[in-house]
Amino acid sequence: MPINLTKGQKVDLTKGNPGLKSIMVGLGWDVNAFDSGNDFDLDAAAFLLGDSGKCPTEKEFIFYGNLKHPSEAVEHMGDNLTGEGDGDDEQIMVDLTKIPANVTKIAFTVTIYDADIRRQNFGQVSNAYIRIVDEATNTELIHYDLGEDFSIETAVVVGELYKHGNEWKFNAIGSGFQGGLAALCGHYGIEVA
Repeated sequence: MPINLTKGQKVDLTKGNPGLKSIMVGLGWDVNAFDSGNDFDLDAAAFLLGDSGKCPTEKEFIFYGNLKHPSEAVEHMGDNLTGEGDGDDEQIMVDLTKIPANVTKIAFTVTIYDADIRRQNFGQVSNAYIRIVDEATNTELIHYDLGEDFSIETAVVVGELYKHGNEWKFNAIGSGFQGGLAALCGHYGIEVA
């Protein structure tokens, strides 16, 4: 049985799962029926952060335009342009054994592509979740449903994997941002054109 988290809850990931090496981070969502007529293109991303809470370089920003970190610790499995169907809409693989020493936190985010042009926001999205699966056994370890707390936000920090001593923990964040991906990039120290 996975641990079902609530917003702000923190849980041990590696301590209770000794030998855990590779995880799959699955993100999923549904679009409400009254949407704007345009396809919703939600994009998952991962920001690999140092102690400062910023990305050391642009290579630590893993998204549809940069699918794999040079260390091979984090790999985005590709962009889903519509979010159709059941199950995870996008997946990010994480090899805990390959995470560089200068990375102490990985933030998982979801943004709405072209939200301003399409007049879309997270108030029009439901059933959003993040789940963490042990890749070796295909066992779901953690599940966090974001709930319906959003209205005008166009970006959400869903959760964070963070290092505590020698162990990895997960924090269910669920905090929204306005300004989409550009706002998140600014928050994590990435320059956007």
